[in-house]
Amino acid sequence: MSTMTAKPQFRALDGRSGGYYGLLGILVVVIGLGLLAAVLKSAHGHYITGMDNQIVWGLPHVFAIFLIVAASGALNVASIASVFGRTIYKPLAPLSGLLAVALLVGGLAILVLDLGRPDRLVVAMTHYNFKSIFAWNIFLYTGFIAIVLVYLWFLMERRMNRYAPTTGMLAFVWRLILTTGTGAIFGFLVAREAYDAAILAPLFIAMSFAFGLAVFLLVTLAAYQWSERPLGDLILRRLKNLLGVFVAVVLYFVAVYHLTNLYATRLHGVETFLLLEGGIYPALFWVGQILLGSLLPLALLFHPVWSRARKVIATASALVILGGLAQLYVIIIGGQAYPLDMFPGFEVSSSFYDGVVVPYTPTLVEFLLGLGGVGLALFLVVVAIKFLHFLPVSLADHKVDPHHASRTDTVTASAET
Repeated sequence: MSTMTAKPQFRALDGRSGGYYGLLGILVVVIGLGLLAAVLKSAHGHYITGMDNQIVWGLPHVFAIFLIVAASGALNVASIASVFGRTIYKPLAPLSGLLAVALLVGGLAILVLDLGRPDRLVVAMTHYNFKSIFAWNIFLYTGFIAIVLVYLWFLMERRMNRYAPTTGMLAFVWRLILTTGTGAIFGFLVAREAYDAAILAPLFIAMSFAFGLAVFLLVTLAAYQWSERPLGDLILRRLKNLLGVFVAVVLYFVAVYHLTNLYATRLHGVETFLLLEGGIYPALFWVGQILLGSLLPLALLFHPVWSRARKVIATASALVILGGLAQLYVIIIGGQAYPLDMFPGFEVSSSFYDGVVVPYTPTLVEFLLGLGGVGLALFLVVVAIKFLHFLPVSLADHKVDPHHASRTDTVTASAET
């Protein structure tokens, strides 16, 4: 005898939780501090930051690139549901799309405000140099937002549901191109020895899968805890296992990247700087990225007992995010701090600090600007799930998997027999 399972019901949050309004207030304050930092930079210039002519991408860019990369990965759940036909993830597809758009908007807001004069963005949008990867990315970022918004419409409008798989496939391909373009920003910079590597493109794709899913897990856990809605262990177990796989893939690409550089004699200097003698950069790499951001989360996510606890899953996700920020700090800022090899085989020195490691110390203004972008992204998500139907009423095991209850009953009956 077959059974029919009703489609998941979606409903906005009731907002009665004190934690909800407390978070909303905190995010408003964080956004305000980010805007204050942007105003200070606009009024006084970039000299109030730690950036200079050598370090042109600082801490705000670490936050911005993280949000942009995570935005692509946040669409993982929706892509798995629509592109690969895994219906168990379909109830979370709208939240996945919402988070992808919000994270990208937050990252782009940081980049725009970091210009000092945001009105200069008009020049970048009206004058294109198609030999520049930055010009390509303008189309990739705006196109991604437009495609995902249409995808969300098709998901949430019942009459348009039949078009969702096609749009989901387009969004999946576009996000891969977008993340490849972000990695190519660094891979195409042949003058920087730490950047000039084709493997940075697939590395950034793998990073997007891990970072985006970690953010998605934290948002999902928080939303269902505050709304007191059922969240089953079945879907959490699959998502945390998937996160562990993505973290392992990132580790693999990082190992290949550094082993490849160590094989080339001309890159021994930059590898020694990043891995051993670069001060803060080796510490962030080995402790922040490898130990706390990769190995410890893997141990927590795949431990046979600990991984069953939701606090452990949340802790592992948070560690992946912190490890991702450390990784991007080493890639972006460490790659700039190492001196340019302007004349291979010769030592170069001048009054312009040629041939020496460039010091960089982030300032509070930079930190607040980056934090403001994070606050904006989360604010958009918190407001959207309050007023729009992005969250299913229940994600209990028997709701997301119609065969779960029957399998459980069968196992119980067999055990009793």
